[in-house]
Amino acid sequence: MTETPPPYDAAVAPPASVAPASAPPLMVRRFRGFLPVVVDVETGGFQPRTDALLQIAGVLIDIDPNGRLHRGETHSYHVRPFENSRLDPASLLVNKIDPWHPLRPAIDESDALQRIFRAVRTAIRSHGCRRAVLVGHNAAFDLAFLNAAVLRTGIKRNPFHPFSCFDTATLAGAALGQTVLAKALVVAGLTWDKASAHSATYDAERTADLFCLICNELADSYARAEQRARLLGWQELVASPPEPEDEPGLEPLS
Repeated sequence: MTETPPPYDAAVAPPASVAPASAPPLMVRRFRGFLPVVVDVETGGFQPRTDALLQIAGVLIDIDPNGRLHRGETHSYHVRPFENSRLDPASLLVNKIDPWHPLRPAIDESDALQRIFRAVRTAIRSHGCRRAVLVGHNAAFDLAFLNAAVLRTGIKRNPFHPFSCFDTATLAGAALGQTVLAKALVVAGLTWDKASAHSATYDAERTADLFCLICNELADSYARAEQRARLLGWQELVASPPEPEDEPGLEPLS
């Protein structure tokens, strides 16, 4: 399901500066203890509380010893529409999903979310992070559907921050001058297959590639900022167990 990420010739990060032996893991340092995870959903409309979740994909983000990000594992599932959910014909025309096709391997949304959440929690622990943060292209849409499904299913252990996110439409607009995913990928030198678009798996993997490329391009800027933070004595970032997912009053990214 996961293909080899394309090369990022223009986004190779310089070697990371030597950090103190007691420094926390690289991913903890890079995103203040948050683990970026790309999520894309295909739906039966635009209303998170009433419209069906039909497909969801989560793509993990990994980091190499030099602090360079790359796309990791993909976890993707077809989802069975919840009871009395709305299916807008216009949306189905775009994503080309037949929710009731006999060969469609759909599972209940609770099962799909739990499977993705388990993989995300494992990644959080392996990187020493506290919580995941959703990365998406127009991320507010994906986060709204994710939160609505969590509420609807009564899932308590949600590893994602409930309101903070990274939006690649914003990042691409600032870094590349393009906000449409397909155009941003093309001007960045990455591939885009129009025929594969509007699949949660394909869109999430392309979004992950774009997020990694932009972050890797910012390696010099990040290295300078990290050095300034160290000089300021900001030592609050340490590897720690994940926060309880049902605990209120979460710290935002800002």
